[in-house]
Amino acid sequence: MPAKNSRKKELLARIRSAEAGIGIVGMGYVGLPLAMAFAEKGFPVLGFDVDQSKVSALGKGQSYIAHLDAERVRALARSGKLRATSDFARLQENDVIVVCVPTPLTPQREPDMSYIVKTAEQIRDRLRSGQLVVLESTTYPGTTEELVRPLLEQSGLGCGRDFFLAFSPEREDPGNPRYATTTIPKVVGGVDRDSGDLAEALYACIMNATVRVSSARAAEASKLTENIFRAVNIALVNELKIIYQNMGIDVWEVLDAASTKPFGFMRFDPGPGWGGHCIPVDPFYLSWKAREHGVDTKFIELAGEINRRMPEYVLERLREGLNRQGKPVKGSRVLVLGLAYKRGVGDTRESPSIQIIPRLMAMGARVAYHDPFVPVLPQTRAWPEHPRMASRPLSARILSAQDAVLIITDHPGVDYDLVARNARLIVDTRGIFRQKRSNLVKA
Repeated sequence: MPAKNSRKKELLARIRSAEAGIGIVGMGYVGLPLAMAFAEKGFPVLGFDVDQSKVSALGKGQSYIAHLDAERVRALARSGKLRATSDFARLQENDVIVVCVPTPLTPQREPDMSYIVKTAEQIRDRLRSGQLVVLESTTYPGTTEELVRPLLEQSGLGCGRDFFLAFSPEREDPGNPRYATTTIPKVVGGVDRDSGDLAEALYACIMNATVRVSSARAAEASKLTENIFRAVNIALVNELKIIYQNMGIDVWEVLDAASTKPFGFMRFDPGPGWGGHCIPVDPFYLSWKAREHGVDTKFIELAGEINRRMPEYVLERLREGLNRQGKPVKGSRVLVLGLAYKRGVGDTRESPSIQIIPRLMAMGARVAYHDPFVPVLPQTRAWPEHPRMASRPLSARILSAQDAVLIITDHPGVDYDLVARNARLIVDTRGIFRQKRSNLVKA
């Protein structure tokens, strides 16, 4: 007990004085902003990633994430507070290790825990007394305690005695100008009290507010609840869009009216399907875990079914629009506006476009795209062998040469008036165009 208390006391002092070395595994959309936040508070930060291109970019002070200020990255690299490496042997140098690795689904829509397992094994092999390990990757309740803890304890060290372990879900919203890493309240839960105390103290150094919960399980469940709430409500408005379309009612007009109610209503907008690294994935982590406890997750499964079929609904509306012009999809030129899963960012993970474009190509369409945030179509797990494609400039000549313009992402800065003046057919999945137009199909 005295040894444990001294380890906690020593680490707590190093955290509060910003002397604790922070190692962050995974330097993507979650890990890099977090690393920057710690470094800007004076902590020495070492980022770990298997992608050598990211490590090299950070070594040169270059940002590879469009919405992150490149000058901030350069300044932190010059200061020496933010460094990066692909050498996982250096994990032992850090007092705190934060894990921000992907948690995708398998093709069978079950949790793919391989990234967490491999990272935990890397940490296990270098684990030393007095370290705090925090998992931030979104996952099912029980992961930190049931999966990560036993792996780390294979080192011979005991959790809560020799090292400390907690969960704190990431809450990044890329491209959101109102909220940044440090201004979003941080939920924290430890697998034991001391671990929770240390994790809470850690994040209190950089966050405007921390929210302590009783356990890692509660923290894991809180993140899933947030994303399931969004998934279910997105599915609801997508279903309403289809219903109202068949009734000749504009769903966006309805939502505008409903949004005037000052209580009891929270607006969600329909679209071409769900996207991003959270909403299409995280609900199924709870569905999988719930089956272990003999519980059905009917709302979650139904929401998934509705959202997954939205790309096909969009394609059907495109077919209808082309048919009215006497054209089949095969051979038609289609310009897709927006590859990213949401406006204002270049993130294409799970984007509806990455599902819609290959389906259009399989139907014989001649597809191009415009996205000011995605200059080149990136490689994806969902479409690993896609053809080389680059964003086309938006001009009257290019627009008028298309048989259809399909709006998937409502990026800011796009000249939609230019689109309206020159496109033969517009298929709008985002409610950009509110007035009726002869060349407009709402989808």
